[in-house]
Amino acid sequence: MTAGGSTSDEGARLRARASKGWWRTVLRWCGINANDRRLEAAAVRQEQGSIGEKQTADLLRRLPAGWQVFHDLAVPGRRFNVDHVAIPLSGEGLIVLDSKKWHAGWPTTLVGGRVHCGRQDRHEQVEKFAGYVSGTASVLGVPAGMLMPVIVVHGSPVAGGRLDVPVPAWERIVHVLAADQLVTTLAGMPGGRGPVQPAAVELAAKVQRTLPRYGSAA
Repeated sequence: MTAGGSTSDEGARLRARASKGWWRTVLRWCGINANDRRLEAAAVRQEQGSIGEKQTADLLRRLPAGWQVFHDLAVPGRRFNVDHVAIPLSGEGLIVLDSKKWHAGWPTTLVGGRVHCGRQDRHEQVEKFAGYVSGTASVLGVPAGMLMPVIVVHGSPVAGGRLDVPVPAWERIVHVLAADQLVTTLAGMPGGRGPVQPAAVELAAKVQRTLPRYGSAA
């Protein structure tokens, strides 16, 4: 499955639920069925998420040769999947990325230590992602400090291009990056350029063994 596949599928499923049944169609046409409106809104969010994932995948192709990138991975035994995993040439760690497509007219900022898009508090999404990254480290059997959590924001301008957000509950810093900062930030990190080290090959093999593509897990 390509990047964005799982969110695209979920959007289609929600739309199907919202449109199923003649009486639901009538009620929706009359503007009465609030549940269908919620399903439609959820479908739109999933579809926007799928677009963001595909845009992030396009950006990750611009990383220096030797970076290894995986998309739409299931995490066995956990009720979540991860959008992208990128392994730098040094192999000293890996980056777990979550794609967001937020309102282009609203800036992404920190308000009282919490991430907001415009007036909307999005910090719960940041905290949830930090938990996903910790869970992924546990399943991989590696120290949590080897995984760098990055949220890539498309559309909404990120204040300063990057926010480093503490999530004390998970003892993590989540990096919230503007999409146009992604490639330069990753390529410029230690181990982002140079020859591919054996540790990178070993780590990539571990990811492939442990985290199946979404939809292919038994």
